[in-house]
Amino acid sequence: MALRGCGAEASTVRTPAELDAVDALVLPGGESTTMSRLLQVFDLEIPLRERLAAGMPTLATCAGLILMSREVLDGRPDQIALGVLDVSVRRNGYGRQVDSFEADIPVSLLGVAPFHAVFIRAPLIEHTGSDAEVIATFGSNPVAIAQGPHIGLCFHPEMTDDSRLHRVFVERAAAALEMNAA
Repeated sequence: MALRGCGAEASTVRTPAELDAVDALVLPGGESTTMSRLLQVFDLEIPLRERLAAGMPTLATCAGLILMSREVLDGRPDQIALGVLDVSVRRNGYGRQVDSFEADIPVSLLGVAPFHAVFIRAPLIEHTGSDAEVIATFGSNPVAIAQGPHIGLCFHPEMTDDSRLHRVFVERAAAALEMNAA
């Protein structure tokens, strides 16, 4: 709904053919180990790696951020880390479900008004490499990063009525598509 509200056409991606049909991707929250396993079960890991390497814009929230990271510090041995975002993350770094919280945070891409962020079993970004631009922090910890055509968030922007982050993603994706078409 948030993407459609920003003028984007949204569809579900469960197969390599469906992945081929989209210009950008949202990797949502959920369970990162399950998402990792499903990428393998549905033969999406290699096609996804190829599309990401080719510059497909991606918005990765919570578990999606874990999946896109360079390193998962406490993941399962068979868990996929796609290595697209130059970050090391800790699953459930802010605590368990009962420790979920909300906070107003400034996000540099959004201007002056803070974003009301919803953290649900949120990952903790423990390290950012030189390729990752920190665009929001909570306390002293990065909670949102931008890297090339990708945005990675520790929180769930879809849980609010504020569509600014989705709008920024749609605009960045459109710009990346224009640049690749030129």
